[in-house]
Amino acid sequence: MKFHLPIALATALTVTGAATARAQLSFSGNPLPVITDTPEASTGLKAIYVLHDLLGVKASYTAASPSSQITWKRFSQLGGGFAEDIPFTRQGNVSTVNLTSDDMGLIVEEDGRQTCYYVVNYANHPCSLSALDIAPERDCTYTALTLHGSAPRINYYTAAGAARELSRELLLEYNTLVYSADQQRYLQQTTALNLPSVNGPIHCTAPLCDTEFHLSGDRFLRQWGMEQTVTSPTFATNAISATVSATQQERDVPNEQKNTSEGSALGGSAPAEITFLAATTDAVVFREWQLARDDRFDLIDMRVNEDEFTHTFTEYGTTYARFVCGSADGSCDFTSETYTIYIGDSRLECPNAFSPNDDGVNDQWRVSYKSITDFDCHIFNRWGQEMAHLTDPSQGWDGRYGGKTVPPGVYYYVIKARGADGKNYKLSGDINIVGYSTGRNTPAAPAE
Repeated sequence: MKFHLPIALATALTVTGAATARAQLSFSGNPLPVITDTPEASTGLKAIYVLHDLLGVKASYTAASPSSQITWKRFSQLGGGFAEDIPFTRQGNVSTVNLTSDDMGLIVEEDGRQTCYYVVNYANHPCSLSALDIAPERDCTYTALTLHGSAPRINYYTAAGAARELSRELLLEYNTLVYSADQQRYLQQTTALNLPSVNGPIHCTAPLCDTEFHLSGDRFLRQWGMEQTVTSPTFATNAISATVSATQQERDVPNEQKNTSEGSALGGSAPAEITFLAATTDAVVFREWQLARDDRFDLIDMRVNEDEFTHTFTEYGTTYARFVCGSADGSCDFTSETYTIYIGDSRLECPNAFSPNDDGVNDQWRVSYKSITDFDCHIFNRWGQEMAHLTDPSQGWDGRYGGKTVPPGVYYYVIKARGADGKNYKLSGDINIVGYSTGRNTPAAPAE
């Protein structure tokens, strides 16, 4: 006789304490441990039991008391709504049913409360791992493996009759390369994938080094001490990857205007020294840094066949940099992100006063500049005696000559400079030293 059970079957009853222990089934006649899974509440199942073989196995349920009203039902993939009564025996508060070799859902009703379970006969879904080969299909991103043997999908069915997969948790392990930011290179690492089952080719991310593949399982055989393992021939990789960086040398110069263009973190004021670094994987044979004036790299101005190089940018405008690499047969290639280096137009401004009194404010005379690539500055006193000679715009004059601070007064500068944008500067003017007293009223005459 078939019974159409109420919708309440779709959700398993939650019980606690002693009731939880009673709600579990026990099994006899099976020499290997029973593996129990707790499914999601939405399945309507209290538990999933996996037994190595159901031949001669009995399932038992312990009720709250010998007087409890008990019924047993069994359902197939149609769900609990089409469950059928099955006979059982009873001794006190323990009732027992004989199981058949089929996977089945079981419903135990105790005093009107129904609890659903699902029982899997592993003998119906054996795992057999005989050999593992490299499949011919492959590209730069994935690799395929062929399993000789079987590890088919195991289904169980919810109280509502929906099919769900019971994962075998087959373990696929192989070596690949992973970038280490600390060491700035790729290091070998073992990758592990859990496979719920194998139905056809096994696809995985292409390893970045030569490696063997190891497949073991499944989790049920593992728990029963019967795990199987197969190993593939050595796989020769052609997959490649690279990790790149561009680092600009910082100049701690307070009088340099360093702003870059909007959207560019590199460049700013010339000269800009930038180190380009690429870490590559084993299969990379061709490698090249490229510099160009257009972001499509239609015309490449510089090619450097190294992983690392340093370049000083001294010309006004925008330069684009990228790294490209490829495998020996050219089947796999890599192109990095594009770096934008912007060198701004030049500027050169000269202050007309400073106070070398060692108060930490305006103690040196310095030009304010940006993108000045050539610089020559002479500072004279009123009699034409050279007080200082500066050859870099980052340099300053501290108001000293011959190891002593010069007297307050008017001094003069003459500058010849050139900017990254090609602009030439010829500047001259006066420098007023203020806020410092030597006890004299006038500047000293030049020494004979």
